[in-house]
Amino acid sequence: MNSNERKRPMRQTPMEFAHVQPQAPEVEKAVLGALMIDKNAYMEVCDKLVPESFYEPRNQMVYDAIRSLSMEDCPIDVLTVTDKLGKMGKLEDVGGPGYIADLSSMVATSANIEYHTNIVAEKYLARQMIRYVSDVGKKVFDETNDIKDVVDEAESTLFELSQKNMKKDYSVLSPIVDKAVELVKIAHENTGATTGISTGFTLLDEKTCGWQNSDLVIIAGRPAMGKTAFALSLAKNIAADQKIPMAFFSLEMSDVQLTNRLMSNACKIEGTKLVNGRLETQDWIKLDNNIELLKEAPLYIDDSEGLSIMDLRSKARRLVKEHGVRLIMIDYLQLMTASGMRYNSRQEEVSLISRSLKGLAKELNIPVLALSQLNRGVESREGAEGKRPHLSDLRESGAIEQDADMVIFLHRPEYYGIMMSSDGLIDYHQKAEVIISKHRKGATGIIMMEFRGEYTRFDNCDDPSLRPPTEGGEIIGSKINDGVLFTTEEYDPFNLAKMDGDRGGD
Repeated sequence: MNSNERKRPMRQTPMEFAHVQPQAPEVEKAVLGALMIDKNAYMEVCDKLVPESFYEPRNQMVYDAIRSLSMEDCPIDVLTVTDKLGKMGKLEDVGGPGYIADLSSMVATSANIEYHTNIVAEKYLARQMIRYVSDVGKKVFDETNDIKDVVDEAESTLFELSQKNMKKDYSVLSPIVDKAVELVKIAHENTGATTGISTGFTLLDEKTCGWQNSDLVIIAGRPAMGKTAFALSLAKNIAADQKIPMAFFSLEMSDVQLTNRLMSNACKIEGTKLVNGRLETQDWIKLDNNIELLKEAPLYIDDSEGLSIMDLRSKARRLVKEHGVRLIMIDYLQLMTASGMRYNSRQEEVSLISRSLKGLAKELNIPVLALSQLNRGVESREGAEGKRPHLSDLRESGAIEQDADMVIFLHRPEYYGIMMSSDGLIDYHQKAEVIISKHRKGATGIIMMEFRGEYTRFDNCDDPSLRPPTEGGEIIGSKINDGVLFTTEEYDPFNLAKMDGDRGGD
């Protein structure tokens, strides 16, 4: 053997890089033994462990038997577990009655079961992570896979793992009551109508008390009803006027298109002029007077196409942490995806997106506002009342209604050629109804607002006939059924036809 051969390092075999899977067999046995000597022990571990949490196959079968006994409300001990395994045809697979007896003799008390259970759960999570990383690695090396799809699937799988293994401790009522009372005191000392983030619209603030932390708000409407105009008006009111940091995720328009509309909104310049550049002298003056207001606005725009719920979560967390963002706007929900997961239907996917948005609002403790499309069924209905949207019109998933804390519909009778109410009292020209159809924390109703499509803008309605009276019940903007104004006591957004009959309508 020459010197070069002597210096050449020995080639390592794959086994030298292998690792023993995370496991704690003795701890697993201790957990199972404790479950069979303490009738109440299972309640302490049932939400943390599944059969697959145990590494040893025999231990998986024993825990499965224990879980079955608990579901059948039967006692759990050496005899019942042995009998159950026999009925399941698995007694010999686990080692017979002797193995069950050995398990119960391993511990004298269940005092440490919570500690031992956490060890078993952590080892299981570690094994899941190893499998997850291995699967991702294989897919990355496979050149037939689209790397973006691999990334989306990896993010979704990791999200599922974190959700399954994230347990929230119970809270004692007393400190929660103290916190709630403190919030009531703060609200009482607040002389204004809002306890959350002001919408910038007087009547809407009176109805909602502003956008509340941890709330998911759905703003829905058919095309041309002004969803984007309403969203941009809110962005201008919140970020530009109040200097409250907010994020705007635009899945439909580019950041430049969105900014052009925002400039039209804030400066009251027709959008077509900003596109073709044919501004007149007064338009340049408006632009000069308002442009600094927009440039100083803490508004963060993301125009990523095909935004997935995982992308949104990671970006939202970073925006809150780095820029103190206090509100998120999404335009719009149905353009989002839950990439990396497989679904039986689009409804199922939208349901997950909706549920995730509510979870994001709770996690970050900020309002999340999402625009949403409506079904085409609205177009097929006749009459002024028929065109007004209902909760059942929400597109693609009933889960949107269920998950949302507030559902707001935008409706413009003028778009359907309805210029006046049937009694001639309400002029719908350049007006829009903001319909609060669901409000988990307050009342519902309809608010009338000014709508200026050429400016992509919503404004407070200055018509004194549509503002609340000083007495005799509250009228929010206009609670209208073919021109009839209803007080809060009379208004029922889910059965306007019945109310019309009760009032002896037209």
